[in-house]
Amino acid sequence: MEEKVVHAVQDIYPDDFAWCYGCGRLNEEGHHFRTGWHGEQTLTIYTPNEEHKAIPGFVYGGLIASLIDCHGTGSAALALHRKNGHEVGDGAEPPRFVTASLKVDFVKPTPEGVALKAVGAITEIHPKKWKIDVEVFAEDAVCARGEVVAVVMPSTFAKKD
Repeated sequence: MEEKVVHAVQDIYPDDFAWCYGCGRLNEEGHHFRTGWHGEQTLTIYTPNEEHKAIPGFVYGGLIASLIDCHGTGSAALALHRKNGHEVGDGAEPPRFVTASLKVDFVKPTPEGVALKAVGAITEIHPKKWKIDVEVFAEDAVCARGEVVAVVMPSTFAKKD
């Protein structure tokens, strides 16, 4: 049975904040990464398209970095939403995070043509700053590891009238 994310935090971001190229559901050109809970870890599953190749047979590293980045901020949003007593789908608006720092280590070449699985573990650093450790798998092999430091989105990012 194929794993999938049923309840993704990106599905309930307000429309003004659903335009990210990586995870924005309203960005027609974007990747539409979706992050949800998988036990106590977070999960994003994504199958790269043909245009995401670096060289024949392998995925472009920039896509892997984007996956880690968006998975990290989505994971932070899920964790703070849960800490605030909510779950995706209960009607409450989740917090939004932006990336303060992104570190990516490429462990081995990522093969194209397979679903990638980003798995995250969250470590709270400060009420407004979270660290997320991410591993990206192609089948059962770790292809990349990353660390995202995510901060609560400043109110200055809100749409101005």
